[in-house]
Formats: sequence, structure tokens, C-alpha cells
Amino acid sequence: MDNFFYLEKTSKNSKARVGKIFTSRGVIETPVFMPVGTNGTVKAIEQRELLEIGAQIILGNTYHLYLRPGTDVLNHFGGLHKFINWNRPILTDSGGYQVFSLNDIRKIEKDGVIFRSHIDGSRHKFTPESVVNIQRIIGSDIMMVLDECAPYPADYSYTKNSSDLSYYWAELSRREFLQTKEIYEYKQFQFGIAQGGMFKDLRIDYLNKMIDLDFEGNAIGGLSVGEPNELMYKIVNYSTDILPNNKPRYLMGVGTPENILECIELGIDMFDCVMPTRNARNGQLFTTYGKINIRNKQYKFSNELIDENINSYASRNFTLGYLRHLFISEEILGLQLATIHNLAFYLWLVNEARNQIINDNFENWKKNFLNNYKKSN
Repeated sequence: MDNFFYLEKTSKNSKARVGKIFTSRGVIETPVFMPVGTNGTVKAIEQRELLEIGAQIILGNTYHLYLRPGTDVLNHFGGLHKFINWNRPILTDSGGYQVFSLNDIRKIEKDGVIFRSHIDGSRHKFTPESVVNIQRIIGSDIMMVLDECAPYPADYSYTKNSSDLSYYWAELSRREFLQTKEIYEYKQFQFGIAQGGMFKDLRIDYLNKMIDLDFEGNAIGGLSVGEPNELMYKIVNYSTDILPNNKPRYLMGVGTPENILECIELGIDMFDCVMPTRNARNGQLFTTYGKINIRNKQYKFSNELIDENINSYASRNFTLGYLRHLFISEEILGLQLATIHNLAFYLWLVNEARNQIINDNFENWKKNFLNNYKKSN
């Protein structure tokens, strides 16, 4: 654990920072964006292409992988990495967010949550301990604890009860993690998740207690659930003031390019979001000159490349006119090219942020980039 994270540099003008996370399957340079591969696949892009555009780590989801293909299959194949032929790190979410989004087909108890599968209606129960052990079978390099993500908006009483339950589960999760061992030959690490809704006193209390549990890394959860961006930034700002400098900080489920750059400046190291892949499949591209809807008629005769500033085969070898044709014709290749490009853009964004922090120019670069990016939208 002592060698899990190395903080290389912090900006002179903000809390932006660069570091390295050391796992058994490779080093992760931060800030980092993690493509979301819920079911053991990042939608519309294969593993070879993820490697080509520079993905350092991907996500899997405990809830979905538990239900399908199931822990028996994953154990048979020797874990998720071998099953999907991915040799770089994987982080698994606990599945708590998915369970709690089921609403009318789940029941929260003190020791866990009972839910019915969205696939076939079968009954299951997640406890903090069982989620740790499922992630042992998955073999993820970084596992998240089971928690409850309070809805937005939620009143103080509900949020406090939810936060107290999440912390109790965090204690049980940490104990189970420390009492059990890896199934495969690779070291696993565990992150806590700070809750507390939109209430500063609940957040600060949770953060301080979570630090005492001494997770290998710390995440900020319960954001990007509908609250205004400025409120999210405010919570992130005071959270990173409290979180220790010598451990990675992960902001879960965030977000837009603007969100990511703002939160890098506030001291966040790790991000994930379905936005680049989901929006790609709906025809929205993120480019260095702004967002575009590829279905718009203005691109019908466009000879412009998707984005020659982005180092991916898709971005530099196909025109906007051709990509529009693929979408209008409902060709699968259109979804693939758009996905490759959007993920390549997000990976470029955090890598460029890293370079600018190292060169003591992050804040100026960020300001100029966002000014140009927003003007094009």
C-alpha cells in the first residue's frame, strides 16, 4: 500500500496535480479518464482499439457482472481480465448505484440490500462482505465499497440516515477486504466512497471518518446526480482540502469535458463517465473545437476530418461527411468510429492536462481551451 500512489507534482497556482498509481498490471498516470465497460465491454469499441488510443484502465460493474455472465463463469476463466483479454488495470464499481436505481424492486436492510434482477426478476442480496468477495472473483485491481447514493434532491434527515448506513457498510467492507485474500496472483486495492449528499457537515463528517479506515484510495460519490455544477465544484473543493495528498482521489461518474477540467483544478485524479460512449452512439462528437451533432445537414458535404488534433485512426482518417452518411444510413461502423473518437478525445484531454500541469501552465491552458470550446457550442 505504501507504494500504491506517488504524487509527482502539484500546480503552483491551484490544487491540480499529477501522479502515478502502481498496480500489478501496470502504472496509471494521473489525471486519468477511465472508459466504462459495464458488462466487460466498452460499448462499440474493442480492446485492441482501447489500447491504441491509450486507455490505461477501464471499469466493470459488480452488479451487472454478478448477474451476467455470473461469478461461476468468471471464476472458470480466471477472472475478468482473462475473460475479456484485457491485461491492463480494471476498476469495479460495487453495483450499489445500479441496485438503488431499481427503486420498486429492492429493499434496504442494515446488513445489505435485497433486490430483484432486471433481467429475469430473480431475487438476490448484496451485503458489504459479499460485494467484496464477488470482486475477489472478478479480480479487479481496484474495488469499490458498497454504498447508497442518495437521490437529488433529498432532505437532511434522509441523507443523514443514508450516509450513516453507507459508512457502516464501509466499515464492514474494509474489514472483509483485510480479512480475505486475492484469488488470483494479482494484488487488489480498495477505495472508500464519501457520501453525505449536498450537506457540508455530513460530507465533512464522512470524509474524516473514511480517512480513518485507511483505504488505498478515496472516492467522492453522490455527485453528478442532477445538482448544479457550481454546487458540485463547491463540494469537490472542500472535499479535496480534507482528503490526504498521498492517496488517489476519484470523482465518480463525472462528466463533461468542462467538469473534468474544473475538477482537475480542484485536485481530482480519476474520472469515469458513460458520456463519451453514450453520446457517440447518439451522434454527438466531442472535439477540440467543440461539440457537434453529426446528423446535422451542414456536415453532408464536409471534407473536414473528424478531428486531426486527436491521435486516433478514426479521428484523422475519416471525414465528417462520411461519418454523417454512416449515421444517416444506420451503419454500425458509424457508432464505432464515433466511439473511438470520443474516447480518444477524453483521453487526450486528461493527458494534455497532465502535460500542462507538469509545465506549470495548466490554469492558462484550461482557460483558453474552455473559452474556445464553449464558443463553438
